[in-house]
Formats: sequence, structure tokens, C-alpha cells
Amino acid sequence: MTATTSPSSVPETPSPLTDVTRDEASLRRFLHGLPGVDQVGVEQRAAGLATRSIKKEAKRWAIDTAVSMVDLTTLEGADTRGKVRGLAAKAMRPDPERQDCPRVAAVCVYPDLVGTAVEALAGSGVRVASVATGFPAGRTSREVKLADTRLAVEAGADEVDMVIDRGAFLEGRYLEVFDEIRAVKAACGSAHLKVILETGELATYDNVRRASWLALLAGGDFIKTSTGKVSPAATLPVTHVMLQAVHDWHERTGELRGVKPAGGIRTTKDAIKYLVAVHEVAGEQWLTPELFRFGASSLLNDLLLQRRTQVDGHYSGPDYVTVD
Repeated sequence: MTATTSPSSVPETPSPLTDVTRDEASLRRFLHGLPGVDQVGVEQRAAGLATRSIKKEAKRWAIDTAVSMVDLTTLEGADTRGKVRGLAAKAMRPDPERQDCPRVAAVCVYPDLVGTAVEALAGSGVRVASVATGFPAGRTSREVKLADTRLAVEAGADEVDMVIDRGAFLEGRYLEVFDEIRAVKAACGSAHLKVILETGELATYDNVRRASWLALLAGGDFIKTSTGKVSPAATLPVTHVMLQAVHDWHERTGELRGVKPAGGIRTTKDAIKYLVAVHEVAGEQWLTPELFRFGASSLLNDLLLQRRTQVDGHYSGPDYVTVD
């Protein structure tokens, strides 16, 4: 895995772009001045890269890399402390019979279960992430959103996944969205912030690009496609647009920020398509859990099955791994 710098946790907007966020008109002018996304071009490029084959000797590396990038997630109303402990055990040892199998990047839960996850994962190196800000819809007051964030951080969350106000964004109230992200970032303290755009509700690639830049300007350490509760969730073309945004951000500011596609990524074949996109669109240094994650818990099961196939030379079947 390529070593790289962690995403910036500095809440201040980089000085070369400070002026673009000084008022609504400046921010609108900047966001609408970004180059338009060629829909046909981005879809064709995504489809073309998706056909790239991975040589046999590289496939094991790709599988292990993908395992290490998974945010193992449970976000259901029926979640229990026991379920979170079980998820934590799987996160630390995804394949108990294979000691060389990498651990996953993080376990993601609701704020009230962060303490349970922190206790279960203590000393493992697996991070604890928590959704916040009225996930998944975000339809609540800013005061409640900030309280939700503080609850997660005070319980020990290393990472916070917030949702943007899509209604405000779609109405063009960009400074309101910017200010809210900034406020949540401040409430995170040292915890990293992932900003969920909910791209399935943004309608156009141009909106995805604008929302990506808006989140980066506001200090998001990661931009994330989806909550997993809205269809469509992650798609390769949308992820291409977001990867291009963090690549361009890095060229303009020198800062490295991450991308997390979430929802609908279920197979090893899917994961490899995304890894190819990361390499070709953003660059090799993004091929690390510090800068790229999969929000796809069901994906881990197929990765483990395919990993055993690579190691053992035959397909093991679902009886040999814990299938959620």
C-alpha cells in the first residue's frame, strides 16, 4: 500500500480560496464557474476503465487493499450493543482462519452506540465512525445537528459522517450549506469529517462537482457519495467526478482529501472497478484507506470469499466466512 499524508484536519479554508467564501455571491460565482461535466464523456470513461482487467498476481493485492478500505456499517433502528460487538469482532479479524487477512478501516454506527464500538475495538487500530446531523435526511435544526455531532465525538468517535442539507443546496443557498459544514467540522474537534452529498438527490453531474467543491472548501476531510438509504447510491461516473474534484483540489491547494463511495457496491469485481478509477482519475497515492473508503458492508463477504479462492486455488463458498 502506498504511504501518504492523512487528510487535512485543519478547519480553516486554504488561503488561495478564502475570497470565494466571503459571501453568497462570491461562492455562487466560484461554484458556477467550475468547468461543466461532460455527461457523455464521464460515462464513457467510467465504462472504459471498468473493462480494465487485473492480472492474477495483482488481484490478491487489490482484494486486500479493498478489505482494508471497508467501513463496516450497521445503521438500523434495531441495532443492539451485541450486534455492534459482533461487527467489531469481524472488523478486527474479517477471516478468523486467515491471520494474514487485513482488518477493515472502520466500524460505523449511530452516535448512541459509539461507546460500545470504542470499547470493543480498543487497541485494534480499527477506527470508530459515527453518522450524525440527523442522518439520513438531515431534516432538523442546526442546533440538533451539532449536538448529534458532539454526542458522537464525546463518546470517542474518530470520524463523523454528516449529511448536507440537500434542500438548501438545490435552492442555491450555498453559503448556508458551507456554514453548516464548517460548524460541524468545528464540533468534530480532532475527529475527521466525511461529508455525505447524497448524489442520488443532486440530479446532475454539475451539481455533484459543485457540492464536492463546496464540501472541500468548508473543510471536509472526505466527500462521500451517499447515505445508502437513497437510490441511486454510489455509481462509477459520480465517483469519477468526485475523484477528479479531490485531484484538482490537491493540485490547487497541496492538500489531500478523501473520497468514499457508499451503497450498491457488493462484489469484488465492483470494488476492483473503483480501485482502477481511483488510480486513473485521482492518482496512485489515493490507494490507501486514509484517502479512499468503501461504504459497503456486504462487499466484505464477497472479498473474503474471493480472497480464499486466490489463496486456496478453489472457491470456498459462503459456509466458510461470516455472511451478514
